[in-house]
This record gives sequence, C-alpha cells and structure tokens, in this order.
Amino acid sequence: MATENHDIKDLSLAEDGRKKIEWAAREMPVVKLISERFAREKPFNGIRIAACQHVTTETANLALALQAGGAEAIVCASNPLSTQDDTAAALVEYGIPTYAIKGEDEVTYYKHINISLDSRPHLTIDDGADMGSTIHSKRTDLIQNVIGCTEETTTGVIRYRSLDNEGKLKYPVIAVNDAQTKSLFDNRYGTGQSTIDGITRATNILWAGKTVVICGYGWCGRGVAMRAKGLGAHVVVIEVEPVRALEATMEGFQVMPLLEAAKEGDIFITLTGDKYVIDEAHINVMKDGAIMANSGHFTAEINIPALEGMSGGKRGIRPFVDEYAIKDGRHLYLLGEGRLINLAAAEGHPASVMDMSFANQALCLEYLVKNGGKLEDKVYTVPVDIDKQVARLKLDSMGIKIDTLTPEQERYLTSWQEGT
Repeated sequence: MATENHDIKDLSLAEDGRKKIEWAAREMPVVKLISERFAREKPFNGIRIAACQHVTTETANLALALQAGGAEAIVCASNPLSTQDDTAAALVEYGIPTYAIKGEDEVTYYKHINISLDSRPHLTIDDGADMGSTIHSKRTDLIQNVIGCTEETTTGVIRYRSLDNEGKLKYPVIAVNDAQTKSLFDNRYGTGQSTIDGITRATNILWAGKTVVICGYGWCGRGVAMRAKGLGAHVVVIEVEPVRALEATMEGFQVMPLLEAAKEGDIFITLTGDKYVIDEAHINVMKDGAIMANSGHFTAEINIPALEGMSGGKRGIRPFVDEYAIKDGRHLYLLGEGRLINLAAAEGHPASVMDMSFANQALCLEYLVKNGGKLEDKVYTVPVDIDKQVARLKLDSMGIKIDTLTPEQERYLTSWQEGT
C-alpha cells in the first residue's frame, strides 16, 4: 500500500501491530525510561532521523522513543525479509512514515532507502550500512546535513571501518554493535535464541542428536553453539581465528575445517559476516538432507549461485524452506533464501535483549546531537559512561542491586605504592 508517507503491505494490519508493539514494550523498561526523559527534555527538536532497521516491534519502540524526544523519524527496512508487516502498519498509524514490505525485491528495497533519504536526515540509524553506503556513493548531496550515524550490527561496523580506513568516511559513526551491553547480550543471547527459533519454526526439526555445524565463533556463533548444545545437538565449530578456535575447543566443542565437517553435518549455520563461507566444494560433499541457514546480515555467506548451478531444480517445500534437487541425486535444503533466518522465519531477538541495544542507540543519537560538531569523521566506540548507564538501568529494572567500591578500594586500584 503505497501513499505519500508510506509504502507497506496493508494498513489494516495496524491494530495487530500496535498490540505486539505494546507487548514488546513490557520487556523494554530501559527504552521506556529513556523515552519518558526524552518526552520531557525534547533533545531531538528540529532533528530528522532516518532509520534503516529491521522493522520489528522492538525497532518500533525505539522509533517511538525518538518521536517522543521531538524527532521527525522515518523508517525503512534493512533487509528484504525482516519486516513485520503489522508493525510497519502500526508505525504509520503512530505518525511515523514507514517504507518496508516483507519479501520486497531489491529494487523496492533500495527505492525505500532512497525515499527515506529524501527527508534529508540529520542523523541516520543503520543496520548493515546499506543506508550509509548509499549516502557515500549515490546521495553525496546529503552529507553536509548529516551530524552522524549509529550502526547496529557487526557487518555494518566492518563496512564503516573500511570507509574510515580508506579515508572516505564523511561523518562520525558510533559502532553501537561494539558496546558491551550490546555485543555480550544481543549478539550472544539474542542471536543464540532467535536463530534456533527461526530454524525450528521453518523446519520443525528435533535438535537432539543432530550434528550442527556453526561457522564462526564470535559472540553470535557462541550464542548459537550454546543453545544448540543445550538442546542435545552435537556441535562442530568452524573458525579461521586460532584464539577463537582454541576457546571453542576448551568449551567442549569439536573444531575442524569446514570441508571435513561438510561430510558430517545435518544443519549448517553461518555467522561470520564474510562471503561464500559455505562454497561449492563444501556443498559438493554434504550428505543427502543437509540443511543450510544463515544468521549473518547478508546472503553472501552461502554460495547460492553455486548451489543453484549444481541443482537440477528447486521447490518450496515449506514456508522459508527451499529444496534443491542436486544433479547427483541428493536433496539439500536452504532456509529463508539464505537471508537472516531469525528474522526471515521468526521474529528476531527477544525484546528484553533488544532493550539494551536500542537504549544504546537512543543515547548515542542524543550524544551525537550534543557533540556532533566536535567529532571527527571516523568510527567511534560507544562512550563508556553510556554503556555503563544502560547496564545500570537494566539491573534496576530487574530489581538487582550491586555493591560499590569504598573510597579506600578506589584509591588502592589506582595506586602503585601498596604491595605485598
């Protein structure tokens, strides 16, 4: 349903979306507290914010917090399959222009990004850096207006750091992904649970007894490995970094090259942020019935063109499950078109963990408004005081109290005089 201020699937879905947004808000007390302060202080008065995010109930609560703070917010999707159509409809009803349709093609996807950029934003929120890439390559006329950007995910931070390293970054970017209250929780516990959830919803498999091959042992891979093991799976970890491989070994997982694991795996999950992690050579030795899923940001992690070239045909056998009939007689299964399986086939991360991620987003956007003119055009980590503030607010919302150092303890930790 395309109109002047939105392009969504169906506006009549708004009531269902509103209820789900309210349900998610119950699990997002930190964002609620920040939203209430924003409503009083209006830190974003006169500020236009364009958000290229997964259009989920959690994102909606962030957008509403920014709106409460006086922002003119506009939202578009950061992945063609990650939109919740009822949430998109509800955002429109809340007065936030929204351009996102689950299953939109690539042309429509970038059309929506460009429509959002037509608002000439002062701040951008990115999840994968597609909006920032578009600004730096095709919409350079907007750069003079941009105070800064916050980036949500590992893949996007990699892309922005690449721009920074090449001296081509044209405004400051805060790597929200790298905050401790984001990566240690969203990436590990959020991705761990939501990836398993997405694969389970798509396939209805029993995890117990399966051999699950986890490609990548960063925080996301750690989370999925932990959850798969807890469900009774035999977990194999694939890594290129020796320290991570050693850590996976010490945590009880089997570590081996992917070409060996490809012969044994029942389920393959990629979480690396790199290209063609699962390649033709690996697909060629997979056993009949093997399932492939991606939980990295882009479709590049599985070599889908190679899979299609090896196939005599494919069919959709369940929602978000494509069966490839390999020419040698095997049948292999690709989930969610190789896109983010936790959002393609499920609802993404639980709201409770996104509460901290989006609290970081909100506070970092406020920080950019207050300090943007003093910052260089480079990638910044989240200020430590913001990271700690989010952790304290989350603990308070859970009713958890912690100790504080005495003045003597603080002096001891910052001195060198006292010894044995």
